[in-house]
Formats: sequence, C-alpha cells, structure tokens
Amino acid sequence: MKFEKYEISDEIKNNLEDMGFFRTTDIQFKTIPAIMNDEDVLAIAQTGTGKTAAFAIPIIDKIHNQKTSKRSYGIKCLVLVPTRELAQQIGQVCAQLSKNTRTSTYAIYGGVEQDGQIDQLIGGVDLLVATPGRMFDLISQEFIHIDKVRTLVLDEADHMLDLGFIEDIKSIKHKLKQRHQTLFFSATINPKIKKLAYSQVRSSALRIQVSPEKLVSKNITHFIAKVDMDKKRHLLVNFLTANPDAKTLIFVRTQVRAERVLAHLEKNDVRAVGIHGGMEQFEREDNLELFRGDDCKVLVATDVSARGIDLPGISHVLVYDLPDNPENYVHRIGRTGRGFAKGDAVSFCAPEEQEKLAAIEDFIQTKIPELKVDGQFLQKISEVNPDDLGIEEMLAIEESNYINKKGKKKKK
Repeated sequence: MKFEKYEISDEIKNNLEDMGFFRTTDIQFKTIPAIMNDEDVLAIAQTGTGKTAAFAIPIIDKIHNQKTSKRSYGIKCLVLVPTRELAQQIGQVCAQLSKNTRTSTYAIYGGVEQDGQIDQLIGGVDLLVATPGRMFDLISQEFIHIDKVRTLVLDEADHMLDLGFIEDIKSIKHKLKQRHQTLFFSATINPKIKKLAYSQVRSSALRIQVSPEKLVSKNITHFIAKVDMDKKRHLLVNFLTANPDAKTLIFVRTQVRAERVLAHLEKNDVRAVGIHGGMEQFEREDNLELFRGDDCKVLVATDVSARGIDLPGISHVLVYDLPDNPENYVHRIGRTGRGFAKGDAVSFCAPEEQEKLAAIEDFIQTKIPELKVDGQFLQKISEVNPDDLGIEEMLAIEESNYINKKGKKKKK
C-alpha cells in the first residue's frame, strides 16, 4: 500500500518520499493501523523488513497531531533497544521521519559524555530512544521523567527480555501514570520469551507475524562451508581477495577473535575495520562510518552488530564462527538482503562446531546447502593468483557453481 493513502501528516509523507519510501512493507501494512488505533502489539517479522518505520511513523504522527506547537511537555514515547549502535540508528530514522513536524526525537546511549544528552533532555523531547543503562542512570539523576509516557516500545524485544531486562521493564511500566500502549518488535521469539512479552501487554494485544514459517528472508541465499578451524583464516582471505568489490560483514565469536582476524587480514593486505564491545564508542562510530561510506568494504564484528543494525549495501555476510545461540544466526545473516535487496551469506563450520550447525538448522527448520571447498581455495594467499580465480571456481555447490549476483559464471 502506498504511504500517500494513509491518514498521516503531509510532513511525514514528504519525509518518507525524501527517504525513498513510497510503499509499505508487509509488517508496516499490518502494524501501522493497529498502532494508530492505540492497540498493544507484539510484532514478529524478518530482519530488514522495515520494523523501525512500522512503529516510528504512527507514533510520530500521533504526537504531532496531539500538539499545537513544537514545545515539548514531557516524553510521550520511550523506545528501548539493546545496543548503542541500534539506538543511534533508530534515533536517526526517527529524526528523519519527524523533520518539519511538531514531534521532537532524540537518542541516548552509553559510551559518551552525558552532558550533551542532558542539555537535549532539558530542552524537551517527545520521543526518546534509549539503551537501558544510560536511561536508568539519567532517571536516577532526575534528568529523565517517564510519568507522561503513553507508548512504550521494545525493539529487539526477545533479546531485551532474554538479557534479563524483564524486571526493569516492569519497573518502568509501574512508573507510567497514564494508560499506555506497549509495542514489542522482534525478528525471532521463542515460547519462553513470548510468555514474558504477553505478561506485559493487554489481554487484547494483537500478535502480528509476517512469514513466520521462514525465519530467513527469501532475499538471502545462505550456505555452509565446512573447513578445519585452523584453515578458516585462509578461506576468509581468499574469499575476500576473490571478491574485492563485495561489501562484506564478518561475524566472529569474541572481541579477541575479532582482533586476531583483523590482524590476519592486515598481514595479507586486506583492508578491514572492526567493531566490538571492547572498543571506545568513538572508535566504533568511526569504523561504522568508514564501512557505511564505502571507504572500507570489510567489517569484522561481534554480535554487537548482529541485531537491527542497517548497514547499506552489504552484499555478503561471512559467519566466521557459528553462534552459540541459533537465533543469532538469523540476525547475523539478516544484515544482508534487507528491504528489496538480494544478499549472500556463507558460514564457516569446523568439525567441532557441528552441534551448533545442527541447532541452527533445527531452529530455522531448513538444511543449509553446503559449499564444497576444494584444496586450492585453502592455500595461503601468497600462493594464489586472484586474477586466475573467481568465487565460482573456488566454491562449487554439489550440482552447480556458486555465481555472484552481479555476474555470470566465469570461464577458466
């Protein structure tokens, strides 16, 4: 459905057009009317389907219509997210959508000085995006007051609840003086977390689920490459060398692992940047900016970037280490194939990770196709001439060769 047909303000419609959005995605089509009607909603949809806009559009519009000036009289909507990067991203989307409206939006998160955030809060904010740590810190300092909140949103709700924030969420809801609307958004949710989520919404809450039988977007082609643990680094370097124009996000298990992979790539003349929880916030932001702007086409990350982060143009996701939690597989590979774009994901599976692979396949109810990795692909980079090797010549699927989306099969 086209956004122009919705009864939302012209300012928001103009902003959507400036952002290049003209039609709703499935999750937006199903949730926007319910949110505008003040329903509680538990929404589950694949990554990359526009969940942020699904709640931001109607909330910003409602606040805009309830006000007669740009002056703010207290926080009307609180959006809680698990990571700093996600807070930044949602804050940016809300700022774009609220341009020229009477709704003021802002994002707060840790890792940076709080003085600037305090100044903004004192000046007035209608829609606040926040990570729990910084929010509770500023609540305790009495710079944040949530007694006027009418809408509470949990993005990546399953992760928030799984991290043990349920008591904090209950505490927040007890502080809300007015009858309020609760919205939970997530890409995955298990029965235990679902029960927790339903305990915090009205009995009449709507459960909206888009493509529940397919946890992985149809826009993503994903494979498993079985390889010994000590040969993963050779597989990685050769993949990147064979695909110099690919924009690739690499997921590793730990911060130490990330630094080791970055050092190995540098040693083999592959330019890459990293992001993990052990970095200073300014360094994380700088590296993400380099990757977003195509100044660097390779990003090595821990799961700090697995959920919700929308990094444009990612053509490939490489899962260097299989995740302990099978749900994180869906979130990791969901960084590609977002919106209407296509993407590819390849996961490296060592023999000792076979149980993790089985858990992932059981979770997504799909057997992941295997890429047959030949001996040549595992040679050291110094022994391989990239000009003689295309990705389709190194990674053969059982019946047909793997072909890059942008080109046809090369001939030897």
